[in-house]
Amino acid sequence: MLAGRYRLGDVLGRGGMGKVWRAHDEVLHRTVAVKELTAGLYVAEADRLVLHARTQKEARAAARITHPGVVTVHDVIEYDNRPWIVMQYVDGPSLADAAKESGEVAPREAARIGLHVLSALRAAHGAGVLHRDVKPGNVLLARDGQVLLTDFGIAAIEGDSTITRTGELVGSIDYLAPERVRGGDPGPASDLWSLGATLYTAVEGTSPFRRTSPISTMQAVVTEEPPAPVNAGPLGAVITALLRKDPAERPTAAQTEQMLLDAMEGREPRAAQAHVPTQRFPEESRYGYGDGSGSDTPAGPPGSDGATARLPGAAASAAATGSTASSAHPAPDPGPASAPVTRRAGSRWRTVLVVVVAATVLGGAAGLIAMKYGEGSDNPAGATGGTTAGGTRSAPGTTPEATNPASEVPDGWHRVDDPAGFSLVVPKGWERQLNEGQIDYTPDDGAHRIRISVDPDPDFDHPYLHMENMEEQLSTRLPGYQRIGMEKNTFRDRPGALWEFTWNETKDHAGPRHGIDQMYYGGSGGPEYALYLTAPQEGWEASREKFDIMLRSWRAPQPQQ
Repeated sequence: MLAGRYRLGDVLGRGGMGKVWRAHDEVLHRTVAVKELTAGLYVAEADRLVLHARTQKEARAAARITHPGVVTVHDVIEYDNRPWIVMQYVDGPSLADAAKESGEVAPREAARIGLHVLSALRAAHGAGVLHRDVKPGNVLLARDGQVLLTDFGIAAIEGDSTITRTGELVGSIDYLAPERVRGGDPGPASDLWSLGATLYTAVEGTSPFRRTSPISTMQAVVTEEPPAPVNAGPLGAVITALLRKDPAERPTAAQTEQMLLDAMEGREPRAAQAHVPTQRFPEESRYGYGDGSGSDTPAGPPGSDGATARLPGAAASAAATGSTASSAHPAPDPGPASAPVTRRAGSRWRTVLVVVVAATVLGGAAGLIAMKYGEGSDNPAGATGGTTAGGTRSAPGTTPEATNPASEVPDGWHRVDDPAGFSLVVPKGWERQLNEGQIDYTPDDGAHRIRISVDPDPDFDHPYLHMENMEEQLSTRLPGYQRIGMEKNTFRDRPGALWEFTWNETKDHAGPRHGIDQMYYGGSGGPEYALYLTAPQEGWEASREKFDIMLRSWRAPQPQQ
């Protein structure tokens, strides 16, 4: 019971920052939603204060907007040394859940949803509030057909001093407008860009810019055009217009409203053509490796051989919960962005990314997606003064690589810099493979393999909760599954968890097998890294040593210099 009146029920949803509960208001006898801020449990006191201030700001931002399409904030209370927001309860799924369940939303229905979101955004902008995190998960679809916009947690209120600290980028990065990724000041057009990305996800069933790592996702947002929508019908031109890289080239809110009305009624929105480039796109650009120049010849990234560098899609959501957290475990679900994408390594991207990462990524530890990529630069060996993945204790700064960098690469091993941005050492002869959106290193087509997965926006409060969820699924899918151990730990001074288990494989590489997985959050609320090794049970001790060497050598994605 919170504040003597709000009785918590079941959990409606969870993310990297917190969870939302269904609750009953014992005074007014109504159902409400209560947002619990859990991220503060895992951060330093200074970061906790920032998070709490953001929660208060979310309530103030929503309170300034009077509109039936904006979720009403009823109350903000303090409990257990952190704030809780009491909000209007919406009986229905989010757009993210609806799209995930059905695979895609019909274009005319998506246009209707877009109109409601646009109306809420216009009311917010009129009140001097930018939402700054428009995405499918923040669009709620009530059973009665009502559409509501929620979570103004990182909203910018005109006249307020900023709470976001210098060097911090907040928001779900595949829905951030390019000008925000570049470090520029957002405006109403930034929310409209996010609306375009949201509608794309609704009709296509996948985010247009989600890649395998936060860095490559930001690259796509800034420099790449999305694959042409194939299921959007008349809504396609509206989406393309909203996703123009230059804010000045996007339609206004009034123009967008008319175009969405046309699309909802099944008409081609002719006004959208004024905002759509006239060049002809080759078929290949639908899959991310055309250059968009109008030429019929597909173009790869700059380079002497013209080869296309393909990066794997992000790992799929866990089927039981709708989680978007990636998994490095056996039998993963296919990734939502499984079509091959081009890594355009031109000088323009490199210049932009250096500026962006330096200005907006490094140093942020408390944002909704405040990401640290340099955690391994000073101490690449692993945890400092905490529990290592192997369960042993290390004195601060005394891991082998911290005292002797040359010992980082044992004899018979070599360091690889993976195209996805991370780096680690692997035994010589182990080759890189892509396996349903996962990145493997193996000498024998997967009988022994290291697998790496990265999720920039995990849905669980802690990696341990993700592991429990995965175990619930895999224990019924892996014959003879047995847990060896599962425990919370600290990896690179971050919340982590270690899971070790065995099973009897009946398909590829049949026989008794052993697996071990280290998950951890690279920053507050994400990204989540899963570092996994599996091998036959026979000879496991030697395989376990390889796992420990790999962990000590691990370096998360770093900004390009």
